[in-house]
Amino acid sequence: MKAAFTLIELLVVIAIIAILAAILFPVFAQAKEAAKRTADLSNAKQIGIANKLYLADYDDTMPIFYAYNSEPSFGRVGHKGTELLLLPYTKNQEIFRSPLDAGGPYLASDPGLIAAGGSFPTYYSAYGSSYRFGKCVHTVVAGESSGNNFTYDYNQIVNETSVEFPAETRFIRLEMMPFFEAKNDPDCTRYGYDCGYFRKWSSTGGSVIYMDSHAKAANAPGQFDDIRVNVAGNRSGEATGSTEAYDNTWYWRCD
Repeated sequence: MKAAFTLIELLVVIAIIAILAAILFPVFAQAKEAAKRTADLSNAKQIGIANKLYLADYDDTMPIFYAYNSEPSFGRVGHKGTELLLLPYTKNQEIFRSPLDAGGPYLASDPGLIAAGGSFPTYYSAYGSSYRFGKCVHTVVAGESSGNNFTYDYNQIVNETSVEFPAETRFIRLEMMPFFEAKNDPDCTRYGYDCGYFRKWSSTGGSVIYMDSHAKAANAPGQFDDIRVNVAGNRSGEATGSTEAYDNTWYWRCD
């Protein structure tokens, strides 16, 4: 007579498998995210080098600022993005696609994307970049530079040598930082994301690229707020002196 498992023995085996799965699955998820963060930082470093090469060819002048234009959207004739100006130096559009990029609620409500009638699960697929360019450290050309389909009406020429603290001043960062969530910004006036535009891309942080071309991760709100964001060296969380909402810190003026 062949021996067989009893019901209790089967239940014990199933319980052991369930326990092992509960232990190992989070470990696998953490390892996968760690690999994505490494790839994200590698992309950021390549973008920093590409910007240096651009500066060498354009008399030290920073590229023209464009950000998240969707009329037309990325890949369509007429789309404008700063990343396209750097493309001859990266030779690979894909380095502007972060493996952490999980899109966000804003994509679904963008009029330009709705009009395009496409599917845009990531910021990269919609706008051509998972990274946000800093307005205060890029060249702005009146009637040409634009962000979210809004054209700017002023001129601003930025030369790399005019930046007071190049190793401390960011010019590009990952779009979604996990610390933008509501617990760090309950009234949505610190970062303005977790009030309809936020999706967590990472459990820790994301890459920041500096004017001297190096890149490193920002993993906490205090660290992020301390990064310089303009030519003069003002810090992201520093007060501007304005009493108007969404203009009272250099984050709002420059990011």
